[in-house]
Amino acid sequence: MADEDQRSVLKALDVAKTQWYHVTAVVVSGMGFFTDSYDLFVISLITKLLGRIYYHQPGSSSPGSLPDGISAAVSGVAFAGTFLGQIFFGCLGDKLGRKRVYGLTLLIMTICSIGSGLSLGNDPKTVMIILCFFRFWLGFGIGGDYPLSATIMSEYANKRTRGAFIAAVFGMQGVGILAAGAVSLLVSFLFESKFPSPAYMVDGSASTVPQADYVWRIILMFGAVPALLTYYWRMKMPETARYTALVAKNADKAASDMAKVLNVDIEASAAKNDQARVSSDEFGLFSTKFLKRHGLRLFGTASTWFLLDIAFYSQNLFQKDIFTTIGWLPPAKTMNALQELYIIARAQTIIACCSTVPGYIATIIFIDRIGRFRIQMIGFLMMTIFMFSLAIPYHHWTLPANRIGFVVLYSFTFFFANFGPNATTFIVPAEIFPARLRSTCHGISAASGKAGAMVGSFGFAALVKALGMSKTLYIMGGINLAGLLLTGLTTPEPNGKSLEELSGEVPEPEKTQEKIIV
Repeated sequence: MADEDQRSVLKALDVAKTQWYHVTAVVVSGMGFFTDSYDLFVISLITKLLGRIYYHQPGSSSPGSLPDGISAAVSGVAFAGTFLGQIFFGCLGDKLGRKRVYGLTLLIMTICSIGSGLSLGNDPKTVMIILCFFRFWLGFGIGGDYPLSATIMSEYANKRTRGAFIAAVFGMQGVGILAAGAVSLLVSFLFESKFPSPAYMVDGSASTVPQADYVWRIILMFGAVPALLTYYWRMKMPETARYTALVAKNADKAASDMAKVLNVDIEASAAKNDQARVSSDEFGLFSTKFLKRHGLRLFGTASTWFLLDIAFYSQNLFQKDIFTTIGWLPPAKTMNALQELYIIARAQTIIACCSTVPGYIATIIFIDRIGRFRIQMIGFLMMTIFMFSLAIPYHHWTLPANRIGFVVLYSFTFFFANFGPNATTFIVPAEIFPARLRSTCHGISAASGKAGAMVGSFGFAALVKALGMSKTLYIMGGINLAGLLLTGLTTPEPNGKSLEELSGEVPEPEKTQEKIIV
């Protein structure tokens, strides 16, 4: 057994000390996620501005706003594209290799970020249609980044710190949300300084300066910058040894690629030895064997991600509406268009700094210490508690003296989403499925999450309008509780195990021997 370990690419990856290639992989994959989250969440900041620019009714007592259907489409169409992209690129990653389709996702994201900002037309309807068109394909590219980034990082990482590495990639989502707020703050501040205007209640027509039309376009197009900066390095990354050795069956290439990144001499015989060690009992996604061995796990990763994203994206995309409802943000008519954007961006940036980003950092620090299962259970539990704490005494929180308390509790739901299921639902599917189906299963799980995001983005506003904010918060609490129960029933603990052990690719007797040796 010891001799086999010395001739194993997989073992070399599992026990490798943290090296420069780990850092490079985190940065390159993470910048893709930075772009993803920036593009997905920045739209929530500019919808109010779009309403003022394109749907202002002269003489109205309140500023223009996007009609409900258009608002839902602008906010949610990217999720529809992401849903399809996750399934499509997830399957493609297993068929053609992780690297071969990795750069394509960045190109799509870059082109569509620029296209979103260049949405041209002579009337509001045309502008919104073009914007939704590019947002859909932007989401399609973003969708590919989920399974590919997670799978690549899990297959590069060592066994001891694999959770932290994947969490660090996903944690760039928090930095992207923070950047969306910061860029919106900066652009709106600069334009407001250069082109001041009165509040809407003073002069409705003059409160939205013509130059405001450039503001939302610049903010959207900035999403292309990080994608362009990392494209070269993403194309320079070698294919993962696990895919090359176990799926593509190219031992020479696997050994050559890993010798470069690990800075050690690895012979092709090592990869051939891995091929012999790993189970050759291959089966398809729709086979009875897959259903028996991995069906419950796939149901668990997909269902918990679905429930999480209903609550998480509802909270993120509509936090400006929630804060307006409780009176934390001033009435729109007391501000001009650029001031309103600035105030909304400031609120999101504060939430990101105080709860969202710290939640990701906590996950990176603790995930390999206390495990994925516990973090997901704790996260869902605390989200449930805080959501009911907002819903039950809702009238209390709407009183002016108590609004800061509402914001604090609301912020804690973000912290425990990110130090909780928002991170772990991304990490676990990249660890527990066989190499030949890993990207596909992660894509299916992620697509289930985006189905939840679509429910949240299209349904949250309708729920608030039909039932009120208090009852909507009750429903969100119930969704988090359902996620807690499903986690307890379906989620395994991958901590400290190799990918091959977790997926069942290593024969059972050999797993026993490895545990005895350790």
